[in-house]
Amino acid sequence: MGAGAPYGAGGQVRDPGGLRASLAGLTTRGRSFLAAGTAAAGCAYVLGQGQLLRVGLLLVVLPLICVLTLHRTRHRVTADRRLTPPRVPAGGEARVQLRLENVSRIPTGLLMLQDRVPYVLGPRPRFVLDRVEAGGRREVSYRVRSDLRGRYPLGPLQLRLTDPFGLVELTRSFSAYDTLTVVPRTEPLPPVRMTGEANGYGEGTRRSLALAGDDDVIPRTYRRGDDLRRVHWRSTARYGELMVRREETPQRSKATVLLDTRGGAYEGAGPDSAFEWAVSAAASTVLHVLEQGFSVRLLTDTGDSVPGEGAGGFSSGGQESAEAAGLMMDTLAVVGHSQGSGLARACEAVRGAGAGLGSGGDGLLVAFFGDLDDVQTEMAARMRQRSAGAVAFVLDSATWAGEPSRVEERLRRLRDAGWTALAVPPGAAFADLWRQAGNAPVSTGTTPGGLV
Repeated sequence: MGAGAPYGAGGQVRDPGGLRASLAGLTTRGRSFLAAGTAAAGCAYVLGQGQLLRVGLLLVVLPLICVLTLHRTRHRVTADRRLTPPRVPAGGEARVQLRLENVSRIPTGLLMLQDRVPYVLGPRPRFVLDRVEAGGRREVSYRVRSDLRGRYPLGPLQLRLTDPFGLVELTRSFSAYDTLTVVPRTEPLPPVRMTGEANGYGEGTRRSLALAGDDDVIPRTYRRGDDLRRVHWRSTARYGELMVRREETPQRSKATVLLDTRGGAYEGAGPDSAFEWAVSAAASTVLHVLEQGFSVRLLTDTGDSVPGEGAGGFSSGGQESAEAAGLMMDTLAVVGHSQGSGLARACEAVRGAGAGLGSGGDGLLVAFFGDLDDVQTEMAARMRQRSAGAVAFVLDSATWAGEPSRVEERLRRLRDAGWTALAVPPGAAFADLWRQAGNAPVSTGTTPGGLV
């Protein structure tokens, strides 16, 4: 449910049992009334005291009436939940609104609401409602916040009903729940010149089409509903029927964002760990290249791509790009360490003919690597061969631990293979590294590209 959406269907409370379960909700006071009433009725029968019998019956009937009333009332109380927004960045807040409605003809007694939330979102919210009149509504709200990305269930909502005398207390649960998605933090990236823009896309393409003139236009037969301003009169005279110009569709540049998720490639955990930095940077890159008009796919070391396998796994334009962005952000919200120890599958996905970066080695590859040994460095170097431009951000565990490392040797080998390779120091601002990558000298085998 997005912001401004109607309340979700909370439904009525579930009935875990019949009257027998409701009788189990008698409080100590209610059970004492029953015991005292039963004893008074027994004594009245033995002693022949009619007045005492009436008192005993009253003490017995009152708790039973309260049980029947609450048993019926909990069927006539409905609740809904509204989550705004359903997707927030790590550290952001979401608001949860609860609406309770009494659809019966009698008012309720004291009500206590408790919504179940994971401990990482904060303590369980509790609300006490004194009385809800017949047909009345009550709304309460609370906020949730998490510094850890992930998907967190909210609910089910628990409702505790009590009668005015405190004789019965029933706890019931609603069946509906919602899911809060906490996506990685992202930061805006500066537009810099990178390699990898496809030929035939952007401003240069429009100039080429304009210079080509009408002689290069491929017409087609007029169809009902076509704009008459697109009629190509020269072709119409040639073929003897109404012809219109085809709409030119520029080729979209492609970009692959590769995230190394190998468990052995990172050390440490928590919001400030190297792996969380890589996930956040990958999310920032995905959003940035989508905004620049690229077709994008998210790839991991397991070889799995997002948004899917269609069209090589790359996103499409228009509304589909927004949907692909949401899908990739949802994937990054829950991505964890893989069990793999190498980059072979990712290399196959990048170099494969069916999942390549485009014909003729066209496309941009942005990779976020953890620790690289000699074998994995060679594997990463081979990925560069099928892309027009490649940028690597290497997060070395020794560097993040403040210890001497061989990351410079790995970077040199990647640069020799044509990568623009940068080491990531602890706590570095990704926007600064992105700008540094754009200002770096063009690596061997690359050609200047467009604005990214």
